[in-house]
Amino acid sequence: MPNQLHRRLWLKQTALAALGLSFSASSLGGEDYLPRELGSETRLLNLGSNENPYGLAPGAKKAIADLINTANRYAYNVPAVQSFKKELAAEYGVTQEHLLITAGSGEALNLLARHYSKGNLVSAYPTFAILPNTAKKIGVSVKEIPLDANKVHDLGAMLQAIDDNTTHVYVCNPANPTSTIVKPAALKSFCEEASKHAAITIDEAYIDFLDAPDNESMISLVLKGNKNVIVVRTFSKIHAMAGLRVGFIIAHPDTIKSLSANYFGNSNFCVGALSLNAALASLKDPEHRASCKQKNAAAREFTIKSLQELGFKPIPSYTNFIFFPLKNYSGDFAKDMLEKDVILRSSELPDGKWCRVSVGTMDEMQSFIKIMRTVKA
Repeated sequence: MPNQLHRRLWLKQTALAALGLSFSASSLGGEDYLPRELGSETRLLNLGSNENPYGLAPGAKKAIADLINTANRYAYNVPAVQSFKKELAAEYGVTQEHLLITAGSGEALNLLARHYSKGNLVSAYPTFAILPNTAKKIGVSVKEIPLDANKVHDLGAMLQAIDDNTTHVYVCNPANPTSTIVKPAALKSFCEEASKHAAITIDEAYIDFLDAPDNESMISLVLKGNKNVIVVRTFSKIHAMAGLRVGFIIAHPDTIKSLSANYFGNSNFCVGALSLNAALASLKDPEHRASCKQKNAAAREFTIKSLQELGFKPIPSYTNFIFFPLKNYSGDFAKDMLEKDVILRSSELPDGKWCRVSVGTMDEMQSFIKIMRTVKA
């Protein structure tokens, strides 16, 4: 099948499935629905979805194989995964009553938007779009607060935007698509104040790529008894389980009960036994996660330095993706790069055109930089 047909297929799929900033198929938000390789006649450099290119931990692969003959059973009928919630709780120092299991963190964000739908939502702009876009679709007023000059959440402005009708606040930290972070002390102070007025969801999908002390989770606020702080985590990123769909919420037990009684009633039913068993095994392999983090950091450093040498000015990245302005680029960058067999994200923000490129393997990023040397920006 010709490359062009594959490109058209990808653009069509993305246009239909994108959950992003309501721009084009190349929008920065949302994620792709395309395999890394399409058939034998084309190889696309897939740097669009912030996936972990190093794959599952060896034990997670074995866990799937070991349980494959139970795929005909619902997860609640498979004894091997009945301890999942207990072991996950132990990993994060909480009780099972603090946990809700979901089919990836995206589904958690979607359901949270529906649960807190009676008032307005305060969110950064741009940000990971599932939660604010779902809110918009169901008629919730969304107050989108621009990031500051360094593409970091403007917590002061977000706090000022909270009013008597605000029921929900969303913070993605580390931030997607910008790859920036809010320091733990500042975020904790913000959460303590904002939670006096509304529920606040902290999306920590990329926190495992951070080093101490920046990797402090807001779970500590939950453990102090704050009923309005909700932490969303996922196995999709550092655990490399994007295709297996395992996510979870950590919140006060009373909050978990409220969520469970509403939109989250069957969320754990939507996660399969094979995925749960793989997640259990991955939890027990910190060495694999450390290796992925180290390789990501090396490839990220190489890519940022190379982009700088080419005249681009990437935002300092703390994640497995890089965000950089496209200067005076005149076309649709993502579409044009797709013609070069590279999948990435780009869009036009109020201050110009930007690109978000995922950090792949070192070989993949070397190939990306080689292609970027041909770009006239």
